[in-house]
Amino acid sequence: MEKLSYASESSTSPWVTYLRQIDRVAPHLGDLAHWIETLRHPKRALIVDIPLQMDDGTIRHFEGYRVQHNLSRGPGKGGVRYHPDVDLNEVMALSAWMTIKCAALNLPYGGAKGGIRVDPFSLSEGELERLTRRYTSEIGLIIGPQKDIPAPDVGTNGKVMAWMMDTYSMNHGTTITGVVTGKPIHLGGSLGREKATGRGVFITGCEVAKRSGIEIEGAKIALQGFGNVGSEAARLFEKAGARIVAVQDHSATLYNEAGIDLTELTVWQAESKQIAGFPGAQEIAKEEFWTLQMDILIPAALEGQITRERAENLSCKLVLEGANGPTYPEADDVLAERGILVVPDVICNAGGVTVSYFEWVQDMASFFWSEEEINQRMDKIITDAIAHVCDKAEEKNCSLRTSAYIVACERILLARKDRGIYPG
Repeated sequence: MEKLSYASESSTSPWVTYLRQIDRVAPHLGDLAHWIETLRHPKRALIVDIPLQMDDGTIRHFEGYRVQHNLSRGPGKGGVRYHPDVDLNEVMALSAWMTIKCAALNLPYGGAKGGIRVDPFSLSEGELERLTRRYTSEIGLIIGPQKDIPAPDVGTNGKVMAWMMDTYSMNHGTTITGVVTGKPIHLGGSLGREKATGRGVFITGCEVAKRSGIEIEGAKIALQGFGNVGSEAARLFEKAGARIVAVQDHSATLYNEAGIDLTELTVWQAESKQIAGFPGAQEIAKEEFWTLQMDILIPAALEGQITRERAENLSCKLVLEGANGPTYPEADDVLAERGILVVPDVICNAGGVTVSYFEWVQDMASFFWSEEEINQRMDKIITDAIAHVCDKAEEKNCSLRTSAYIVACERILLARKDRGIYPG
């Protein structure tokens, strides 16, 4: 199979960003580099047409995707995204980052991702349910608790996962809770799942800050994205004594040097469905966000946010990637040259997939743990993983991102090597 080139693709393409990250880690893999081509090719990509009868009786068609990037270490794992900008290139990249993330955490999964190109907020609840059920049926031939386990992502939630689980179960004639994670608690979901990703950002941030001599108490934090991930991470940092001086989402950029009251902002967002207009902060221009005085930046929105130009203007000491793929490779270089540490997405935001793993295990055993047990188990896995990545970075004299990729790729490619190729 011909190598997937990025010479003719946009340098801002998520898949190109991933391929460049793989290129950077290749020289560190020794004999295992012989198998690296397997990481440059998704194992399986499914594109589906989803006809939907709208509430007014008209028929619309939506395009959906499910990509399984690599299954060498176990079944695929990855979210389902509902967003107007979803396309195959993005889903391929997100599935590949899930492969790296699961291996970096040493979870027994491969990487997968799915999505539908749709604005979920433009649909009624009935339309959203019908869309989800048809999509689930279309991808049903490649998902399953031992094949590929979807989860929530941008634009989806526990209710969507309940519809997916029910649809898959109805098509198989028995209740199969382990086909998805991120479900409501009463349908086999796990305690602690909703806050897990933000908690992971906080844990990894504190660990790297401690190793680097960065004080959390009194630190000024700028946050991009105020969904489940960003809001929970910010809340934990605020509790630890940090000040959230800026929050940006699609509707506005808020700034308050004295610190934004997150409790008040959460109430405002719940009522207004956006942060714009919040009276407890000043609204500033969108691009000004990247030039503010800050100690820690948490990009927790979509991919492709930190460009070379923005990286040159950042004043922070630490970047915690709550989102997937928020930093372009050339921006990574700028940040490294300027001595700004980046905790990469594949470790930083891995709390969600870690508790998803716990949910899957609990569903398979029909035995459920307390939230305290879950948090303790998650904290240990995340802390051990970031410590291993930091130690490897010191050993190899490389960035934390390259280190995380070394750790992950060694595990993936060793599995590929020892499994061999069938047929031989």
